[in-house]
Amino acid sequence: MSNTDSFIDEVNEEVRRDRVYALVRKYGWIAVLLILLIVGGAAFNEYRQAQDRAQAEALGDAMLAALETDDPAARADALSAVTAETPEGEAVLAFLTAGEQAGSNPEAAAQALESIVASSELPQIYRQLASFKALTLSSGLRTVEERRAGFEDLAAPGNPMRTLAEEQLALIDIEEGQKRAAIERLQSLIADAEATADLQQRALQVIVALGGEPDLSGLVPRSN
Repeated sequence: MSNTDSFIDEVNEEVRRDRVYALVRKYGWIAVLLILLIVGGAAFNEYRQAQDRAQAEALGDAMLAALETDDPAARADALSAVTAETPEGEAVLAFLTAGEQAGSNPEAAAQALESIVASSELPQIYRQLASFKALTLSSGLRTVEERRAGFEDLAAPGNPMRTLAEEQLALIDIEEGQKRAAIERLQSLIADAEATADLQQRALQVIVALGGEPDLSGLVPRSN
């Protein structure tokens, strides 16, 4: 390579280096900003996760403390005084409170559960479970027609509460004196692929108690 070629290469290299330095001086702050954003975002996520863990632990401790007494009414009062920071936490509190109130104050228990049903911030399964439990507590609070309509909604295909809602509809059939309809509904549960073994057993027992003869030809053992 001639001296001229070498000199030209060195000049080109120097020009490229100058251009790189100029770009760094002009746009280097963008790279620094991106790094700061990434590091800051990671630190903020860690902070939020730590906060969430602390809130969950505090809520759990408060609920356990509220459940220490032997009196259900006192437990319900203590749970009512606990504050949750998230919709999910509020739902758990409402479920626990309703469980304590169910025996002595079913109306208050149903109202606690209805607050879950009305919350649009909660996953659908929370609302469906709360609706089912509220309906089971409302035999003296709602008409038969209202309870039937509620359980029919929950018995829709694809609803995770479907088979349990069908069982409750059979009990409403019995309540209204529709023994044949109840037996038919219970018989369908015996052969239902989604019914648990416990539910199948209850259906069998009720059919026998009604004087019917269960058809076991379609029965497939299910896990609990």
